[in-house]
Amino acid sequence: MVLAAGLGTRMRPLTETRPKALVEVAGRALIDRVLDRLVAAGVTKAVVNVHHLADQVEAHLATRSDLEVLISDERGSLLDSGGGIQHAREKLGDDPIFIANIDSLWTNEGQPPLETLKAAWNPERMDILLLLVRRGRGLGFEGPNGFFMDDLGRLTHSTDPEPPTPFANVGFGIMKPQVLDGSPAGAFSILPVWKRLQAEGRLCGVAMEAFWMHVGDPGARAAAEARLT
Repeated sequence: MVLAAGLGTRMRPLTETRPKALVEVAGRALIDRVLDRLVAAGVTKAVVNVHHLADQVEAHLATRSDLEVLISDERGSLLDSGGGIQHAREKLGDDPIFIANIDSLWTNEGQPPLETLKAAWNPERMDILLLLVRRGRGLGFEGPNGFFMDDLGRLTHSTDPEPPTPFANVGFGIMKPQVLDGSPAGAFSILPVWKRLQAEGRLCGVAMEAFWMHVGDPGARAAAEARLT
């Protein structure tokens, strides 16, 4: 599931005439960089949600032939992280899925992060596995919002400045779609689901070796381009 329906307000003025998914970093659209990573990890089908300038995204995705792309249409209204995934539930099926944000990139060093995710995934004891980055190993990890992780990989989310959280969520993960079953229709955040699974000890994480880049605004885009070129 590729989450690409956002308005991209922080990326303005670049997103006034094009969706954030089609903003280029070092000559390649954000959504293509994400799909390239997923294909390299063995993904053959992706569901992409669309909203802002959705026709542009659909036309662009129609040019890819290396995987099947299904569109989850959110033109009517944005559904937020949880609602967007739930809206695409029938297209996603029942097997565990990758979750991918389009504004998350990384360098090619160490084990490929999606291979790290796959190796750490254990459906017997986890329902969501988040890909994390250590503080100091990324661009865009500011403020106290982040995670603590115990020796078994179980996560505790925190927004408190003290003590500082050592890990941040990079916007990729593996999830059992069933964790959203029973959720109300319409827009909702996935954060309450995280909190519920955290309490059950079934929200887990694994840290990537690569350097992470959150491409959230034009300045971050420039910084990411400097690292990728």
